[in-house]
Amino acid sequence: MKLPTSIAEKLALLQDGEKIPFSKMKHIIIESMLENGILHKQIQGRRKTLIYLQNTDKLKDYLGNHFGISNLKNYVEISKRNDLSRADAIAISSDSKLRSIRTFKGFLVNSYDRVECIIKGEKMILYPKEGTFTFIYDFEDLQLSPEITIVGIENPESFRYIREQKYLFSDIHPLFVSRYPQNRDLIKWLQIIPNNYLHFGDFDYAGLNIYMNEYKKHLNNRARYFLPPNVEIILSKNGNRNNYDNQTILFDKKNIIEKDILLLLEIIEKYKKGLEQEIFIMK
Repeated sequence: MKLPTSIAEKLALLQDGEKIPFSKMKHIIIESMLENGILHKQIQGRRKTLIYLQNTDKLKDYLGNHFGISNLKNYVEISKRNDLSRADAIAISSDSKLRSIRTFKGFLVNSYDRVECIIKGEKMILYPKEGTFTFIYDFEDLQLSPEITIVGIENPESFRYIREQKYLFSDIHPLFVSRYPQNRDLIKWLQIIPNNYLHFGDFDYAGLNIYMNEYKKHLNNRARYFLPPNVEIILSKNGNRNNYDNQTILFDKKNIIEKDILLLLEIIEKYKKGLEQEIFIMK
């Protein structure tokens, strides 16, 4: 069992000589400490019971033996940090699993051209060899030239074969980012940087829903949905009727002002089909 931060905070107050109502300290760990004589009760009046500490050395020994905690106040301070690492967890409690810690934050990037960037104050070239991607961990420190357009790829196969889709993006200087692993790191980074965002997803209701709810609502005018010039022709020939029939997501066009979204909705309804983005991979 781990020592909850909320209980540790109260124990730190007891360590400083305060008394705390028992009603605010109800926990199995507190009960164990009372049974072992680490903590004590003081009856005050007919209804109020206070918890207090007589011997700080006993508390220190108990916390060390049961939780590996050598300094209670350090434990409280560090365990409340948002950036708690496994090394920090071990340092304060001899337990790397003190709290659920995301060891791998960040996201994948890919590019078929050299993209200059600055990360943690140093210049770097993003240009993964074919068959590999670059994983950005400290994304908060990643800076790009404002002329770079961030292209979000919805599906893994399309992200893998960006070189076979280069013909689609001849009018921009793109850096491709993957929606997977699916977390909020990518959108956090997109909100930090000034670059425009282009969403390359499936041409169906599900793809539009991902764009509208995961990106557009956070980036507003900096985001737009990617429509290849010939998307209507390809959707009419290669679109999937089941893709349309199985998706029940509805869009209120009154709340949509992006012209390409409105156009795509018209195309989908016209042919009653959906189109997956992998169709544009030219192998």
